Amino acid sequence: MHDHEAVTRTAEAFHAVYGTAPTGIWAAPGRVNLIGEHTDYNDGFVMPLALPHTTVAAASARPDGVLRLHSGGADGGVVELLIDELRPAPAGTWAAYPAGIVWAMREAGLPVGGADLHYESTVPAGAGLSSSAALEVATALALNDLYGLGLDPQRLARLAQRAENAFVGVPCGIMDQTAAACCTDGHALFLDTRDLTRRQVPFDLAGERLQLLVVDTCVKHELGDGAYAQRRAGCERGARALGVRALRDVPYAHLSEALDKLADEPVVRDLVRHIVTENHRVEEVMSRLDAGDTRAIGPLLTAGHASLRDDFKISCAELDLAVDTAVAAGAVGARMTGGGFGGSAVVLVEEADAKAVTTAVTDAFAAAGFVPPRVFTAAPSAGARRLV
Repeated sequence: MHDHEAVTRTAEAFHAVYGTAPTGIWAAPGRVNLIGEHTDYNDGFVMPLALPHTTVAAASARPDGVLRLHSGGADGGVVELLIDELRPAPAGTWAAYPAGIVWAMREAGLPVGGADLHYESTVPAGAGLSSSAALEVATALALNDLYGLGLDPQRLARLAQRAENAFVGVPCGIMDQTAAACCTDGHALFLDTRDLTRRQVPFDLAGERLQLLVVDTCVKHELGDGAYAQRRAGCERGARALGVRALRDVPYAHLSEALDKLADEPVVRDLVRHIVTENHRVEEVMSRLDAGDTRAIGPLLTAGHASLRDDFKISCAELDLAVDTAVAAGAVGARMTGGGFGGSAVVLVEEADAKAVTTAVTDAFAAAGFVPPRVFTAAPSAGARRLV
């Protein structure tokens, strides 16, 4: 859905729901993480990029303290809430995410009132592509403009994270919201999750005749429930055992000594090895992209998948098959992306090989009896923005 089409469709839907035209229309993208998985809650480095897929919000302010929410992709009609009565609602519906933004802004002392909002989205839900962060950031940007708050993109990202952590009850890091708010067209975003310093890293796929494919496995295994908390606790245990604030503080050059200290805790040792090597891979990818050698990041992506599979143990048969098949079919590199146990993989391919690699992956899934994957191209795109 291009911006012009998104504006027309969303404005018409807003009018159909609320009987008037919206004050404005805003968009925020989903994201795919190029490299840097599970490093964010270890104060480490990540490198996401914004997808062309967006959540679009049409909105108008209301003077009466009423928040009305409607989504073109959800059943149940308009959700109506009173902003003075908003309370954290873990395990709530989709509406908890935008409601959480209003709550987080008001909790921070910001003068936010009621609003009418309608949403349309092309971000695949449940694919590990941060559809929730896109929804949050689109809402935050709309309210920022409607109420003249003057907040910068990073502040909006932090408010969105606060909403998801404290209101919705999801203990996510800051990467997804920062990617949605701060990415720029044609770049990957290097983010230091400790101090939130960031820089835009050129990622010129078209100029090098490359494509980045996203393979949505269309599965999410129940094994993933609770696994995030287990991995996070294990990383914190490793940091304590090594006497550091976070695993980000273990130098790559001293990894062997660190692992020796954890010889009696093999599970923690493996988690530590992944985090330290993954931070190093992010820095190596940035160095290669800065040098204009995009193809050279391929082996780093594939190595990252092996680390997530073998050390962090969060891959699954579908992700492994997607990565292994893509590389065997000529991909430059591939890896799972996101939290694990399903979701998506990213595959870096030569433009000329994209169709063959896609066919090979699709055929391999059919032969294995898996749900057919959804494969699409991810171009590094713009972050959150006002459309009209």
